[in-house]
Amino acid sequence: MSELNYNKLGGLIPAIIQDDATKNVLMLGFMNDEAYSKTLETGKVTFFSRTKNRLWTKGEESGNFLNVISIEEDCDHDTLLIKVKPVGPVCHKGTDTCFGTPNIMGIEFLRYLQDFIDRRHDEMPEGSYTTSLFKKGINRMAQKVGEEAVETVIEATNGTIDGLVYEASDLIYHLIVLLTSKGLRIENLAAELQKRHKE
Repeated sequence: MSELNYNKLGGLIPAIIQDDATKNVLMLGFMNDEAYSKTLETGKVTFFSRTKNRLWTKGEESGNFLNVISIEEDCDHDTLLIKVKPVGPVCHKGTDTCFGTPNIMGIEFLRYLQDFIDRRHDEMPEGSYTTSLFKKGINRMAQKVGEEAVETVIEATNGTIDGLVYEASDLIYHLIVLLTSKGLRIENLAAELQKRHKE
């Protein structure tokens, strides 16, 4: 990292805290050089508390630590983006975020699932259903996508909403497995759809 610029705010820099998995912004705090150094040393986010006038490691009383995944500087070197894995609620009021919004994964779960399936493909652990699909080969994986597509269509035309969601989820899962076997990821589909999209 380059030299951080603490001068603009009298020795402090803002630190935006983002959940690495959900991509949701959890809170905003401030760090001085000592807080930043302690964060690097411990792997847990430490702020400089302006009200207590001291270093404050988030979770030091509640146990709801913010475990650091990565730290990025902005272009002016005076703001940090810290991606974390939170332990418990972030806000002292007991909410997931300091903005009162729920910290849920949403569409980001597809990327998490893709990463999980990638690991299965690399490690091939015994007893895993995903491993068994990879071992059966491309024809069986493609067949499963076809089967799940048909079941999705049946639920859409003659089934229930819950059934449609269930079968469509099976379809997406098996499609990601098939893509992975061909060296692709769900993001390749997102890129293609984005390319086709017209406002």
